[in-house]
Amino acid sequence: MDKAILTCALTGVLTDPRQHPVPVTPAQMAAEARAAFDAGASVMHVHLRQQQPGMGHLPSWDPDIAQAVCDAIRAACPGVIVNLTTGVIGKDISGPAACIRRVRPEIAACNAGTLNYLKLRADGRWAWPPMVFDNPPDKIAQFLQVMAECGTHPEFECFDVGIVRSVEIYLRSGMLGAAAEGLVPEYNFVMGVASGMPCDAELLALLPRWTVPGAVWQTTLIGRAEVWPVHQRAAELGGMLRTGLEDTFHLPDGERASGNGALIDALAACARRAGREVASPAEARAMLGLGRAGQGAS
Repeated sequence: MDKAILTCALTGVLTDPRQHPVPVTPAQMAAEARAAFDAGASVMHVHLRQQQPGMGHLPSWDPDIAQAVCDAIRAACPGVIVNLTTGVIGKDISGPAACIRRVRPEIAACNAGTLNYLKLRADGRWAWPPMVFDNPPDKIAQFLQVMAECGTHPEFECFDVGIVRSVEIYLRSGMLGAAAEGLVPEYNFVMGVASGMPCDAELLALLPRWTVPGAVWQTTLIGRAEVWPVHQRAAELGGMLRTGLEDTFHLPDGERASGNGALIDALAACARRAGREVASPAEARAMLGLGRAGQGAS
């Protein structure tokens, strides 16, 4: 594709704002979104945090917080596309489902398979207790049903090669029901989680062959300055591009980013070096087949 859709992942699920400059409040999220929007991001990937003093390092599934954050982002960035996170451990999806129903995002993450989520420190100790990010087919089907109900486009998050291949199985099995008609399948190759796919340009070049015909794909690259050559390769291969303070704090030269705007500036430069221009929100909607411009703003 000639144009590149840029997504900004504004803040993560666990990053502590007392240690890193991640936005938490609606006003902070809106300000960071505006900086990214001005740099070329058409899509804002939104995580929600608890708003009580000292609790901003913890996630929230409060629909009131979801509404406040998304309303602030939409007001700051007219025409922006909201992409809401949904990742939750366990069978109970009522929290993310309630947030989807409240804010009706145009896109929401659909974690497309289960992963042992592991990381070791340099001294061999666990960075966190080993956990299973469980996304079995019945849970995925529940999320897809809520998204279909709300007119929300699923972005299939793929943490490993087998998960990439599973998306075709979900589509062929009829899990999307009537929502599959006219759907532009969207894959997000998540690379850099220690127990998932490595952030590797040679591996990235192979992954599109396992997507379904007509699909759009993007990369989420987690790491430090080493992610930037892989961003460049994604741009050259025709992928959509994502970065933000959820994924990295580092610019291509290794310096720490001042915020999301600087990261999106660097990502736009990757697209342009590959001979591609940056898609506007309207162009992104057309490329993803959203067809419901501003649907979530009501």
